[in-house]
Amino acid sequence: MKYLIVGLGNIGNEYFNTRHNIGFKILDALAEASNICFKQERHAFRCEYKFKGRLFILIKPTTYVNLSGKAVNYWLQKEKLSAEKLLVISDDISLPFGKLRVKAKGSDAGHNGLKNITEVLGHQNYARLRFGVGSDFRRGEQVDYVLGQWTPDDEKLLPERLKITTDVIKSFGTIGLQRTMNLFNNK
Repeated sequence: MKYLIVGLGNIGNEYFNTRHNIGFKILDALAEASNICFKQERHAFRCEYKFKGRLFILIKPTTYVNLSGKAVNYWLQKEKLSAEKLLVISDDISLPFGKLRVKAKGSDAGHNGLKNITEVLGHQNYARLRFGVGSDFRRGEQVDYVLGQWTPDDEKLLPERLKITTDVIKSFGTIGLQRTMNLFNNK
């Protein structure tokens, strides 16, 4: 059993610890805890994670968030995987900080990375894991907020939230999407 896990984010040091890069941060946490390293390959940084007989292909697209569909499509084809084996991890301003939402499919909810993936794949039937980053910004300041650094309070809580999120990834591959949604939504 093989799965493609995509963490959305932007490459470059200026984006390293921003809210918009939570997908990268989650995959980095899983890789670090598992003592595996990402290597730059076509359209993404990639590594393989093995857990309970499953192979998880972890990718961090190098195409920037707004063009993530190119990397997702390439790696689905390269690994010969259907969209049912895909989990995309993104930030979500409509959820409070650290709140998780796993969905089987759905709209992009205004997230340009999800929008591009849907456009390139031609459908929205792929699982997504949304990590709440909150919405503590004034009207018109959304871009600055998601591209901004975590607050000191958020930084203190991130390690625990990252651990739970990596558990979601493992659950997706071992017990399936529906049971993962039941276990982790609203945690």
